Amino acid sequence: MRQVEVIKQPVKVGEKLTVQSNYKFINKIGTPVSGRGLIVKRVFDLCVGLVGIVLSSPLIIIFAIAVKITSAGPAFYRQERVGLMGKNFKLIKLRSMYQDAEARTGAVWARKNDARITPVGRFMRKTRIDELPQFLNVLKGDMSLVGPRPERPILTEQFSQEFVDFPQRLRIIPGITGYAQINGGYDITPEEKCKLDNYYIEHYSLWFDIKLLIGTVKIVFTGEGAR
Repeated sequence: MRQVEVIKQPVKVGEKLTVQSNYKFINKIGTPVSGRGLIVKRVFDLCVGLVGIVLSSPLIIIFAIAVKITSAGPAFYRQERVGLMGKNFKLIKLRSMYQDAEARTGAVWARKNDARITPVGRFMRKTRIDELPQFLNVLKGDMSLVGPRPERPILTEQFSQEFVDFPQRLRIIPGITGYAQINGGYDITPEEKCKLDNYYIEHYSLWFDIKLLIGTVKIVFTGEGAR
């Protein structure tokens, strides 16, 4: 398990998060994916995302209460992630780790049986319930239902230095679930994740997204790939 060296944090411009040029990966992303398929993808995201947030709200509320009564800290967790073409945004999820879990270690790649995860958080991660609030990110346009999972700026910078194709994952909007999650879950390496995500980008379609969403539902019930 590698500990990540802390790199200079991005700077906010007012309240809006923007692309940060102090990270080298910004210049290695390449050309963004384009085409009419993205319009269909966005319409699909809005329709399913709206239904998703309505149907999942009771579950989100129940587990938000469970998080609050079983560990100190807020029920929801907002974290800066890197999105389309290097634009930063705030990802929201139910808190699955103890408060200030990385205060001493800094940003680290999560691992199986991670001691930083609370008992309730372990169940939420196994069933992906902690990701449900990200329907809000989808409705805002920061994320899609399906796409490469967004990483933190610090980790994106490190992995981009190690794996030359890693920044190319940012050519398309990130997702709540993705090809890498279906085919490797949390246990794959950054290099494997990079290859799977770029494969998805080269072959994406609405039908591909639907198949991955069906696969995600299966994972929710089986707990495959959880950590």
